[in-house]
Amino acid sequence: MTQPRLSWRETLAALFSGRMLIALLMGFSSGLPLLLTGSVLQAWLSDGGVDLTHIGLFALVGLPYTLKFLWSPLFDRYTPAWLGRRRGWLALTQFALAGALLLLSTTQPTANHLWLVMLAGLLVSFFSASQDIVVDAYRRESLGDSELGLGSALYVNGYRVGMLLAGGGGLIIADLLSFEAMYRIMAACMMACVLVTLLAPELPPPEGRPRTLREAVVLPFRDYFSRQGAWLILAFILLYKLGDTMASAMTTPFYLDLGYTKTEIGTVVKLFGFWATIAGGTLGGIWILRVGMHRALWVFGFGQMASTLGFVLLAYWPPSAAALGAVVAVENLTAGMGTAAFVGFMASLTDRRFTATQYALLSSLLGVPRVLLSAPTGWFAQGLGWPVFFLLCALIAIPGLLLLRRVTRLADADQPPK
Repeated sequence: MTQPRLSWRETLAALFSGRMLIALLMGFSSGLPLLLTGSVLQAWLSDGGVDLTHIGLFALVGLPYTLKFLWSPLFDRYTPAWLGRRRGWLALTQFALAGALLLLSTTQPTANHLWLVMLAGLLVSFFSASQDIVVDAYRRESLGDSELGLGSALYVNGYRVGMLLAGGGGLIIADLLSFEAMYRIMAACMMACVLVTLLAPELPPPEGRPRTLREAVVLPFRDYFSRQGAWLILAFILLYKLGDTMASAMTTPFYLDLGYTKTEIGTVVKLFGFWATIAGGTLGGIWILRVGMHRALWVFGFGQMASTLGFVLLAYWPPSAAALGAVVAVENLTAGMGTAAFVGFMASLTDRRFTATQYALLSSLLGVPRVLLSAPTGWFAQGLGWPVFFLLCALIAIPGLLLLRRVTRLADADQPPK
């Protein structure tokens, strides 16, 4: 894939285009439901007196996000009767998602009704994961290769704002009103997101798209795994952000162990860190337009590795809000940049004929490090100590960077059709 680089004038024109605004707003609609079946639902269950054992089991409600590739071929094969192939499915999933949130608002987190809460939560997760499939496909198909990095950055930024509204805002609304009222308000917000879908232009269907369900299931996998180095690229996807993900999984216990207060963590890490991540994603997307995707992956990969070493220094530094803020700012800035390049690169690997299926497969694989490979981080930290643990997290970035040169050459040699 030739890595296009844009002038500053072209960069600003792309940044303020309608396509980027749609990517941002669709990111918001994707991020809004996530925590409503995660930490917010856990808070409601806890408030209702549900024991920790049952609350832990509600983690299974999030399974559709991991398994979404199983039904993603339906969105490549079939076209709804109204609004078109992408907008039609997107509107349907958003209407269904709002309905599932309303259903969840009618349940009660008591021992006798937990099955109904879990069923409603599963429906929310299912339609939310389905919305993600279509949003990812729309973003890939609506943006040119040179725009994927910036479009992915704005999508991720919108996603995080949606999570902030649902996570922080949702708990505040629940405290002021009730959890039932909060879920109804979030359902109304989800209905408002349908306006974005209605205003977005429908994309022309690509030539060679699946004509049967069998083709929609078989051809995307055959297309991807017939490429040279397909398994090597999957290994890169697993490894590129592994060290950064492992480090992030243990930062809160690390800060507490160093003696930082919950107020300091909430103020510096959560709020300040949030805006640093937003800034990193935006700057990363602009940089990708200027230097190209592959060079950005190199620069941001080394930046992620270097920023993880900041935790090693912080472990030896006396508790200081300034030191904490500096480390958090650098780590979140580089993480935002790396995510922008990484998500854009994954999108560039998909064939436009099967965008929904192939991106769902790759993004499901991306969840493996977060869920499975991060699981033993507590054991590593306890056994090695904080400095050695974070040094290990930094070094784990090296295999992904070593694969990068080979992977980018493979991507150039075997680029899917535009």
